[in-house]
Formats: sequence, structure tokens, C-alpha cells
Amino acid sequence: MTVQTTSDVEGRGASPKVAITDLNVFLNQRSPLSSEHPAYDKLTALRGTSAERLSEFSFPTTRDEEWRFTKMSPLLALNWDGTLTDAPSVTQADVDAYCLPEAETRLVFVNGVYRAELSSIVASDGVTIGALSDAETGASLSVKIDSYLGCQQGLEQAFTILNTASFEDAAVIWLDKKAIAPHPIHILSITTAADSAPRLSHPRVLMVAEPHSEVTLVEDFITLGKAAYFTNPVTEIYVKENAHVNHIRVQRDGKSAFHIGKTAVSQGQNSYYACHAISVGGRISRHNVEIFQGGVQTETILNGLSMITGRQLADTHSLIAYEYPNSSSRQLHKTIVGGSAHAVFNGKVYVPQAAQLTDAGQLNRNLLLSPKGRVDTKPQLEIVADDVRCTHGATVSQLKADEVFYLQSRGIDAARAQNLLVYAFAAEILEELPVESLKEQLIKSVEGFIQAN
Repeated sequence: MTVQTTSDVEGRGASPKVAITDLNVFLNQRSPLSSEHPAYDKLTALRGTSAERLSEFSFPTTRDEEWRFTKMSPLLALNWDGTLTDAPSVTQADVDAYCLPEAETRLVFVNGVYRAELSSIVASDGVTIGALSDAETGASLSVKIDSYLGCQQGLEQAFTILNTASFEDAAVIWLDKKAIAPHPIHILSITTAADSAPRLSHPRVLMVAEPHSEVTLVEDFITLGKAAYFTNPVTEIYVKENAHVNHIRVQRDGKSAFHIGKTAVSQGQNSYYACHAISVGGRISRHNVEIFQGGVQTETILNGLSMITGRQLADTHSLIAYEYPNSSSRQLHKTIVGGSAHAVFNGKVYVPQAAQLTDAGQLNRNLLLSPKGRVDTKPQLEIVADDVRCTHGATVSQLKADEVFYLQSRGIDAARAQNLLVYAFAAEILEELPVESLKEQLIKSVEGFIQAN
């Protein structure tokens, strides 16, 4: 068992550049845009500018401070020069297996492209939902989002820019002032993993919640097939003043998948944003979530749960950047590590001089089920303001013998006692999910994970 806890950033010299062809391998995989695409002009401009900027970035290595615990070389080892076969068909039955009864509106994307025949959009007052590639809504959405798509803070990272240089479609959710989405909105992103060359997709989501609006968004990443692939999603969320956004992000990709995701959020004053991020799939997965608080009395909640085993690696990098006083945040990220898996957590909270009376709490808790498991955790506070209440911490532990013994003394056998303790560890995060059917699905995933470990 290897455990490393660091409380601050270690100084390192500039990392040597890896040949830019390593990134161009992925850029060369992008699909060309049809001139008949409803948002052709908008996407062509974004893709072109970002493709030029990509030359400024290198493929991340463990010599980069932000990537020193996450080795991405297995991604480059795949044959990206092979011939990609046509995607297997996706049926309604495939989609139904992941449907959420509470979510009457569901947008289905297959390999990053919208599939209207598999989707269901229920209209509600003040809520606009669609895809940029949709013939009926794409052109009008393109005009509406002109100053939002690709304009969020926190998009200056190599894989994020790769997404902007490559994506060919995007889900758009727009809530007018005081609009309330009556039901959760479900975005189901499916990757078809055939046994040909590995597939690369760039899902994109943009949400704008105008003042006093409310919505629950569910992002769900799944796969059909067992072959290796690379999913590189980016989500931009704008939470205006007094808006209320609940965001659930579920990553349950295949065990051979690579998943590098980015969520960038800006909040206005008196706004509320909660992100519940669940990660159970992927050979190597990483979620970069960055929150920029842009007003007073802003509230942010970040809950996370990663369950990994075998040779999986799950990496969570978060940033909460305060800018104004009288705001708060709470972060609880948990990992359950079995087999020879490796969990990484790096949580940053930045409190400048202007952000007086900040109330921030951050905790990373890790449960090791195997002596071969590894955890690298780095809770990190950077505080310049002097009138704040900020706490952070990290724990790494195994199941406690006295807790198992206590349950055994109540007539529960040792194996069942251990399973109950692992389930209770995960349940603290799952119980916060506001969508009951999804909660039930994930509880079953937890139970299956426990039985396998």
C-alpha cells in the first residue's frame, strides 16, 4: 500500500516539451464539418482558432506538476493511425437501459453526435433545449450562445483546447430569467467501442441559467462495447445571480476507456451550484472541475465518489476560486480503491484579499480495500484574506477491525460486515443525489463493486 499526502505545491522546473505530433495524432482524428451544419460558421471559427492554439501545448507527462501522479502514456500506445470502422448501430433498447423516469427530456449523443430519433425533448416555459446539429434548432441556438460557447474561464488546458478544436456538436440548455425546469434534464453520451482502431469523441455541453432560474442536469457517460477508446468531454455552465443548478455527472465508461473531462462553471451573486460527480469506469479517468465565484453570497457544493479496482486510475482535480466576500463552499470527495488501482485527488481553494468572510470546507476520504492500492492526495488552500473560516483535510484508511468486530457481535458474518461498511462509506455521497432512479442504479453499481472486491 502506497499513500502520499501533500499540503502544498512543490516547486518544479519547467517540463520539457513532448513533440507536438503527439497531440496532432488526436487532432487528425477529428471529423470534418459539413457546410450544411446549422452552426457551421460558429464551429468552424472555434475549431480553427483552437487548432492553431494547440501548437502552444505539449502532451502532459508526469514531469508536469498537474499530471505528476497520472501517467497518460498508455493513451499514446494505442494505434491511432488505424482504420476506424463504422459505428455499430445504437437501438432504442440500448438507450432504455439507462433512461431515468424522472427525466422527461433526454438528449442522446452517440460518439459526440446528436441522435434525434433516440432523444426526447419535452417543452417547458422559458427552457430551450437542443443540439447545434439539429436542423430545426441549430441555427437559432448558434446565434443565442454566441458570447458563451468557448468563452468560459478555465478552458486553457491542452485536452480542453483539443475538444474545442474538434467537437462537431453540442448540447445546449438555456433557461430564461425565472424559468424553472420542472424535471431533470438527462444528457446521455454513448461511445460505441468496436474492435477496430480506437475511437475518439469530444462531447460538448453548454448550459446558461439566467437569473432566478432553477434546473437539475444529469450528464451520463456510458459505452456499448469493450474495446479501448478516448472520450474528451467539456461542459461549460453559467449560473447567473440567484440561479440554482444541481449538476450530476456520472462516468461509467468501459474498463478499457480513457476519459479526460472538464467542467468549467462561473457563478453570479447569490447563486447556488452543486456538482455530484460519480466515477466508476475507465482504465484512466480524470475530471477537472473549476468553479469561479463571481459575486457575493455565492454557494458551491462539490461531492464526489470514485470506485476503482484492478489497474484503474481515477484522478480528480478541482479548483474553487473566490473573488468576492461572504461566500461559501463545501467539498467532500471519497474514493474506494481495490486491487492495484490508483486514486488521485488535488483540490485547490483560492481566497484572495477581496474575499473576506469566506467559509470553505474541503475533505478527501479514501478507503483502501487492498494492500496493493495507492492513493495520492493533495488538499490545497491558498488564502490571502485574513478574516475567513477555511478547513481542509485528507484521510486514507482501511476497514477498521473494531467496526467489523462490532457488527459480528450483532450476529453478522465477517464478509457481510465488511460489505456493509463499504456501502455506508459510499452511501454518504449517493444519498445526496436528487434523482431517485439514478440513485438506485448507482447503489446497484456499488453492490456489484463490493461483491467483486
